[in-house]
This record gives sequence, structure tokens and C-alpha cells, in this order.
Amino acid sequence: MLSARDYRGLYAFIPTPAKAGAERWDAVDTVDLDETARLVEALIRDGVHGLCILGTTGEAATLTPAEFEPFVDCVLATVGKRVPAFVGTTALGTHEIVRRTRFARERGADGILLGLPMWQPLSLEGAVAFYRTVADAAGNLAIMAYGNPRAFRFEFPPEFWQRIVVDVPSLTAAKYSRFERLDESLAVVRGRVNFLPNEGGLRQFVSLAPDATTAIWSTSASMGPEPSLALVRALLAGDGEARAAIGKDLAWAGEPLQPIVGNPEYFAAYNIQLEKTRIEEAGYCRPGPIRPPYDVWPADFAEASREAGRRWRSLREKYRTAG
Repeated sequence: MLSARDYRGLYAFIPTPAKAGAERWDAVDTVDLDETARLVEALIRDGVHGLCILGTTGEAATLTPAEFEPFVDCVLATVGKRVPAFVGTTALGTHEIVRRTRFARERGADGILLGLPMWQPLSLEGAVAFYRTVADAAGNLAIMAYGNPRAFRFEFPPEFWQRIVVDVPSLTAAKYSRFERLDESLAVVRGRVNFLPNEGGLRQFVSLAPDATTAIWSTSASMGPEPSLALVRALLAGDGEARAAIGKDLAWAGEPLQPIVGNPEYFAAYNIQLEKTRIEEAGYCRPGPIRPPYDVWPADFAEASREAGRRWRSLREKYRTAG
């Protein structure tokens, strides 16, 4: 099982590629497995250190069980244990989450990406009990908590992490974006949970926890991983000057999205649309149509996302040449 110290490098969070027509309400069998295998193979070839599937960008909430299983099977078979692979198993209730988790374990996943059920917010006691229950079903799988307070209506406070390291020792990582109270959370886990920021949060995480920050998560990697890999290399080499310069490039690529990501309401409403649109425009991956009901959004936001994808494509050329 992966321990906190085993997480190093770039963990790519990928979309679930969709076939033409997946935006229709009566579509079935929407997952493009050929593109899935091609994307996974490309990311491993190009140097990512781990893969995570079926998060928000992976449209986990819109896949049917008949789509979930072939997709997971395809990803894990393609990975073939070359890099750690985490499967998102979040659903509305524990019974379905356990079913998905057992399937992922049987197919050879290294871990699960697990958020809280999203219908009713859980108390601190309820959240700890939930993770403990799923950990029992997960057996030897590592758990990466999907630490998104807005999505799951739970703050993931230091008190939660203090309980987790005692009650759920297999929870060894967290997909994390916020740095408020990060120092308190790091203090209570005592090195037993690795908090992974994305590219945009890396500077703050390093300033608070330079020795504990050893990996990042990235949806941007599905636009081509070269810029994110350059950032990770600078991180692991302790090269703050290079990290700052790369960070400026990444901020430039994301600049068109600021009206969306800078507004919590907009970002919550258009997260999937933003990611799949910029990934499509960048050209490294063919994510296909957005599955309903998350396929509606303003035209100007769509154009901003396309511009962000074009900018990322130009950064890929820069860092591919530099690498």
C-alpha cells in the first residue's frame, strides 16, 4: 500500500473520453475506450508519475454503472502497474461506493480517490465513520481523499485529519487545493497524509511545508504534461527560481479563465465545461462531448477556455523543446 512518502511527482487527473452523441439524453455506452487507452499510454510515455480517474473532470457523477466498469477496466489494463493508478469511487451512498471500490480493487487499482456522498452533508463523526467503513471494504488499497470543501459541503478541518490518521491509516493522501489551516492539518497528521496541491497552489504549499510537498495533482496534464512536469522537476530539485518562472508561464496560460475560477459560484457551476473545453482545444486529448446536465454554459466562458487551451498548447512546445 502506498504510504504518504511514496507520493512524488505529477498525478494526472484525466477526463473520461466520450463518444460522439454523448451529450444526448438518450445516449448509452458513451465512453470512448480507444481514446482512453491512447491517452493513458501517451501520458505514461510522456512521463507522468501517477494517474487518477473519475474525479470531477472525469464526469464521475454522470457515468452509469455499465460505463464505469469498462472504463476502469480499460484504464487499469493499459496502465499495467507501470505507475500508481487511483480510481474515483464516490457515489451517493456507501453501498454503491463499496461496490465500485471492490471492482477497482479486483481490477488492480493501487488506490481510490474518495470524496464524501454529496446528497446530505456529513458531520465530523459521520465523515470519519464513512472513510473508516470504505477503508474496511478497500482492503489493501490506499485512499486519496478528495478534499474539496465546496463540492462536499465539509470543511475537512484539522480535527478531521487528526481522527483520520488514527481511525483510517490507509488514507495516505489528499487531493487538496486550499492552504487555509494547512499548517495545522500537517501538524496533526505528522507525515502520515500527503497533501497534494495543483499547479496553482504549489507556491503556497511550498511556503508552508517545503519538505512535505512532493507531488501535485493536475487536470492540465491532459492538455499535454510537459509544462506540469517541468514544474515538478523544479520542485523535486529544490530549484525555487525555475519553479517561479514556470509558475508565471502557467499563470499566463490560465489567465483567460480568471473570470470563472476567480468566482466560486461560476467555478462550481462550470468546472467540467471549463476543463473539457480547454483540453479539447489543446489537442493532446480528444475528450469528446460533455455529458448532460453539465453541458450548458455561456459562450464567452467557452471561448475563454478555448484560449486557455491554445495558450497551454504553446507552452507545451516551449517545454518540450527545453526538455
